[in-house]
Parts: sequence; C-alpha cells; structure tokens
Amino acid sequence: MGKLVVTEYVTLDGYMDEPGKWSFPFWNEEAAQFKFGELMASDAQLLGRRTYEGFAAAWPTMTDTGEFGERMNGMPKYVVSTTLDKAEWNNSTIIRDDVPNAVSRLKEQYDRDILVAGSGVLLETLRQHDLVDEYRFMIHPIILGHGEKPLFRQGNEATLQLVDSKTTGKGVVILTYRPA
Repeated sequence: MGKLVVTEYVTLDGYMDEPGKWSFPFWNEEAAQFKFGELMASDAQLLGRRTYEGFAAAWPTMTDTGEFGERMNGMPKYVVSTTLDKAEWNNSTIIRDDVPNAVSRLKEQYDRDILVAGSGVLLETLRQHDLVDEYRFMIHPIILGHGEKPLFRQGNEATLQLVDSKTTGKGVVILTYRPA
C-alpha cells in the first residue's frame, strides 16, 4: 500500500506562497539530493489545480533536467480539480469527485509514495480526512512577514511525531513527521 507524503517548501514564519520567489538562494546539492531521492521513491504525484498548472507549464519545457525531469514528466499525476477541463501533461488524470475515496484508492493502487507538493487547499482536504501518512517540510531561513498561503489553516488540530531531521549547509531544516 502506498504512503501519501506531503512535501512542502516553507518559510520560517510558516508560509508556502510562491517558493520560486524565495527558495532559490537556499538551494544546494544537499537539497537537490533530498528532492531527487524523494521523487525516485515515489510512484505518483497528487496535485491541486494551481500547483498542477504551474508544474505542467514548466516541466515539459525543461530540457536539461536529466533523470529528475524524466521522472517528473513520465510518472502518473493526479490533479484534484472541479474546474479543469483537461489535463494534458503526460500521464495526468483529473479527480473531480469524492476526493477522500479517490485518494484512498490511489494508496491501494501504488506500492510506493504518492507525493503531494504545494497544493494548500488539497492539503487541507487530505488532513481533514486523515489521509496524510507523512509530512516533509523544508523550512527555509527566511521570514516573509505576510502571505496568502499559510502552511496550515485554522482548525483540524493534529499531533505529529518527528521521525527525521537534517539541516543543509544553506540553513534549510528538513523535518519529517508522521501523525502520532
């Protein structure tokens, strides 16, 4: 049975807004190896519409991303959306209805991880239905002071157990938690 893994870039003050604008100064080989290992250990991706659209616009046009890019573009992708008409990125399927049951079926279908990146609205749905098996947060040493997308919205309290932590040479703390 697959494990649903939420993986997020987060600021020190808890925002996940547009990481492309603030995370790159902290990128290094350690972060790249972590993301590479994470992707290679996964069978599929589960994405919200906005994250999917951003990924689908960027990844197919990248030509020098090697094995990582090949995996991103080739692996099955599931996008949760009630407004998207079609999903044209390779191996993409739209989930429109009954998200909790659809995700439970995905977990039964795959043996390895199913990655959820970004996708704040989807993350809340998954948390509400206790579908997340593991959280991986890359906490970046930057304070935005504002944002539209806090990592967690109010409600749906949860207790987590720390199962791993590491720090990159650029000061990014990678924390892995599982529901307690």
